Order: sequence, then structure tokens, then C-alpha cells
Amino acid sequence: MVPCIGHGHFDVVGLPALHDRLGLQHGGEPVELQQKQHGAWETIQRSHAVANGCYVAAINRTGFQDDTEFWGQSFVANPYGEIVAKASITDEEILIVDCDLQAVEDFRRIWPFFRDRRIDTYAPLTKRYLDE
Repeated sequence: MVPCIGHGHFDVVGLPALHDRLGLQHGGEPVELQQKQHGAWETIQRSHAVANGCYVAAINRTGFQDDTEFWGQSFVANPYGEIVAKASITDEEILIVDCDLQAVEDFRRIWPFFRDRRIDTYAPLTKRYLDE
């Protein structure tokens, strides 16, 4: 079985006019809030690796475009959600990661999410309201 490779993208719209008055970092958000938002994004991407039993490549560019700051730190997570490679915050980089297909197969055998899913319960997900 070949693992799926996913990607994520995250950015923050900045408010540069407020930087000096509010003591904010580029991006218009307090540094602590930016770190929490990035941490949440990273956690979600890592959880996709676990839930799907595959490697996930989470992609995020660096630098600025207009008033938007991009945080970089693209990474690859293994099926256990562990980060096996991570790019920097400021520099453009290419990450090349060996994906252990045997580890994917082993993970899926130990945690058979796909085998145990209840696809018979999926039909209601296609409806806007359950009483339709």
C-alpha cells in the first residue's frame, strides 16, 4: 500500500500600521498569539499523519507578500505524527525525506483505522441537515 502525501498551508494577514503603536511583530498579531496559531497548525497537520497512517508533508512558504507574513517551518511528519524533518522560519529550503513504506504498513496493521471505519454511517455527512 502506498502512503498518501498531504500538504497544508498557513498564513496570517498582518496589520502593519499598528506595529509601532501596539508593539506587535510583523503580521499584526502578538508574538505569543502567532506562536500559538502556528503550534495549532502544526498539531493539526501531524494529526492528519496519525489519522491516515501516512507521511504528511506540511508546506508553508517564508517571507512577506503585501501585508501577509508567512512563517515557513514546512515539515514532514511520519505516521506517528513525529516530525522527521523541518525547514527554517526565514530561509527557503527543499526538504528531502526518505519515507519508510514498511513503517507505514506496520502502522496501519497496528492501528487499523481504515479497516475499522463505519462507512455505512457516512451518508448523513453529505446532507446539510440530518432531517433532510
